[in-house]
Amino acid sequence: MNDITQHGKPRALLFDWDNTLVDTWPTIHAALHVTFERFGMPPWSLDEVRQRVRVSAREGFPKLFGDRSNEALDVFYEAFKAQHIEQLSVLEGAAEMLSGLHEAGFYLGVVSNKSGPLLRREVDHLGWARYFSRVVGATDAERDKPAAEPVQLALAESGVMPGKDVWFVGDTDIDLICAQNAGCVPVLLRAEPPGQQEFEEVVPRFYVCDRRSLLALLR
Repeated sequence: MNDITQHGKPRALLFDWDNTLVDTWPTIHAALHVTFERFGMPPWSLDEVRQRVRVSAREGFPKLFGDRSNEALDVFYEAFKAQHIEQLSVLEGAAEMLSGLHEAGFYLGVVSNKSGPLLRREVDHLGWARYFSRVVGATDAERDKPAAEPVQLALAESGVMPGKDVWFVGDTDIDLICAQNAGCVPVLLRAEPPGQQEFEEVVPRFYVCDRRSLLALLR
């Protein structure tokens, strides 16, 4: 799965954000807890949030809150904005990896289902805007991940077409499906190796257990 010699190095890498480069699960959990309580719904545990949160709030909230989804979005984002910068945590090796890839000349971008303005605020807060040519969040494109449109937007001014020259790096099935929908190479980045038959819809082309390993693979 990790034999790069058979595929060649990419020209561009697009990264998921949450749980791929940074850890914001505690903030998402806290904001959802406030929202569920406001609407009289039983809150999810942190583990349940990690398992259930995949699509953007724009797409997921109508299924949870029905015709009150816009009201729920306002409550969620108010709670999220109040603490997301203070609780933002960089995952081990992420800064070193991005610096190394940037210096090596790869085109780098972010494709996330986090609200675009909030996502870019986090990127700016970490001083990582210099690494990314394009940072695409939820509602920036016509449709959100796993649709192909956010990837197309992230590559729009890169000179690189979606395809084998583009690796999409993430930690969930949504990221791998997005890569496939856009015609890019799906790369799974997380500590746990893929379980047997875990990714039946899209099998990752490469699996790397941490960010330093990805940098080493591409060097």
